[in-house]
Amino acid sequence: MNSRHAILNRLRQAQPAARDLPAIPLFDTARLNTVDDFRAALARMGGIWREAPANGGPEALIAELFPKARSVVTAVPEVRGTRHICDVRYPQELDDVDVGVVRPAFAVAETGSIWLSEREYRMNALGYLPQHLVALLDPADIIGNLHQAYRRREFFDARYAVLMSGPSATADIEGVLIRGAQGVRSLTIVPWPKGHR
Repeated sequence: MNSRHAILNRLRQAQPAARDLPAIPLFDTARLNTVDDFRAALARMGGIWREAPANGGPEALIAELFPKARSVVTAVPEVRGTRHICDVRYPQELDDVDVGVVRPAFAVAETGSIWLSEREYRMNALGYLPQHLVALLDPADIIGNLHQAYRRREFFDARYAVLMSGPSATADIEGVLIRGAQGVRSLTIVPWPKGHR
């Protein structure tokens, strides 16, 4: 056994016994009107809330919003796109994507965030390499605050997860806000119930 293994074995033996996490209150001082509060918080973070047209649904809206998009990669059954994420083998294949389409597991009204994991992305790069990200969100999946979010089962089951609040942004250079600096240039949320075609 080399010294690395000896050190790691000693660390494993010195670990304390597992114990339950402490109970944490929800701190629900004010009830949020989940859809309205989510929309307001999303707008503050630079995200866009867009209703899908009655005829054509999300696919028609994507064509309207991004008429020059050549590559639309989708991880949802409601939008065909030009490719499905299941057909992508390597993250590098997403380097030319104009629009990515996902369905978050839930959203948080307090912060205007959507929750995505490897289950929703299918390939994590789908959340960062496309120029624009469109998320189909069931309004019934909007919860009030982060305290409620952290109690959800998804946090315990996912290996990777992100609470995305708006498009990528930075204000490092002279305090000027620039959107789309390191990731998607826009995040559009489309209210669309699960199973709705």
